[in-house]
Amino acid sequence: MKLRYGTLTTEYEHVTIIADGRILLTNQLDNYPAGPTIMSMKAWASSSQEAVDMATRIGKELGFQVTGRVDVYDTEPGKPPRENPFGYDMDFVPYDEEPAGQK
Repeated sequence: MKLRYGTLTTEYEHVTIIADGRILLTNQLDNYPAGPTIMSMKAWASSSQEAVDMATRIGKELGFQVTGRVDVYDTEPGKPPRENPFGYDMDFVPYDEEPAGQK
């Protein structure tokens, strides 16, 4: 609310990143199967490119590799900004690699 009404300012923008990729066989994401996955993450960053770089780096640390399209959307924040850029609320949604009807 403070951001919306101008009582709090920040040099960062709030975005949501959605990336297509894969969870690798050796990973820290034990609750998810290896394979094609969509990753989402909210972030405070100085630019869309910085947000993409953050999502790619954090995903890689967890065992997720970006292999496809990455979309960045301006969104309302769920957490207030901090002194430095940061990402939060990461989520992973595995999907079937084969098109419907091709099994």
